Amino acid sequence: MEFIQEKTSVWERLQQEDRPIALYGMGDGADKILRVFADKGIKASTVFASDEFVRGHSFAGFRVQKLSEVVEQYGEDIVIVLSFASQRPELLERFYELDARFDLVAPDVPVAGGGLFDLDFVHAHADEFQRAYDWMADETARQVFSDIVNFKISGKIDYLRHCETDKDEVFRNILKPHGHECFADLGAYNGDTIRELLSYTDGAYDSITALEPDKRNFKKLSRYAEESLTGKVELVQAGGWSEDTVLTFAAKAGRNSALAKQGIPTQMRSLDSVLGGAPCTMLKLDVEGAEHQALLGAQQTIKTHHPRLNVACYHRNEDLFDLPALLKEFDPSYKLYLRHHPYVPAWDVNLYAV
Repeated sequence: MEFIQEKTSVWERLQQEDRPIALYGMGDGADKILRVFADKGIKASTVFASDEFVRGHSFAGFRVQKLSEVVEQYGEDIVIVLSFASQRPELLERFYELDARFDLVAPDVPVAGGGLFDLDFVHAHADEFQRAYDWMADETARQVFSDIVNFKISGKIDYLRHCETDKDEVFRNILKPHGHECFADLGAYNGDTIRELLSYTDGAYDSITALEPDKRNFKKLSRYAEESLTGKVELVQAGGWSEDTVLTFAAKAGRNSALAKQGIPTQMRSLDSVLGGAPCTMLKLDVEGAEHQALLGAQQTIKTHHPRLNVACYHRNEDLFDLPALLKEFDPSYKLYLRHHPYVPAWDVNLYAV
């Protein structure tokens, strides 16, 4: 795999580090990183947060500090481990400033599923990675694929900055929406993707079918539809899955609500069942790690109608090669494009198929 540039994983680097290691951020991402630290014998020295979030509290046994306090205590020769995700421009700029001033890494921990995206994982799936890379339909997609893999190995955010593109490029050059779309949105959240699509069609469409499992998100979606949509719209309070069933769901009322061992029993639906053979010209899936299952539940729709697809491709370690393979199995004629939109770490990596 000639596109692999990195030969040392971020975890190996941190194991060998003798400088102070400062975690930037708190929450689920930091918890996951600290669990890997414990497993690999990596010692964190401190935790800091953005100044506006420092209130004299503690996290994981550390008193949460300001960066200025960390520098006063340890100096500037430290390693900063970024442990939360953001797409907000002001935070991205802060990340870039920290990267220029310090040695900063953003270790990749999966949003869903287990394991680590390290060199062992890459080598174990070398043939699958190479096949997926070779399927990419343009040079930009191949560059994104390479940069995302190298970022996930190394934690170096320069790779993410190098392969960022704006969503406008996707809509205008790849998806090319028109005013007669039959749009299916799995993981519709509050209607944000519907609004985004309709901004390119002057509000015109033939039909919209939207699935959203979270109760509070579904209320927001329903309110948006009542206030802004006037055509054929079907809203379903359910998650996208391979079949119609009930699964346990962690209701967080946010974009990252996901399947869990404990939570609320939630209706799941296959798109094939919901549509019942009705046409679909464009399909978006962002179902927090259930993309493989949701695609299985949409395979008849895909095989029959060949919709253009927008599939989140960053929740699980295997998504980069597994999801392209599944689409090619359903319909070998699909042209596949990978794009990364501004986000640190490697979230908002999407597979587009036309």
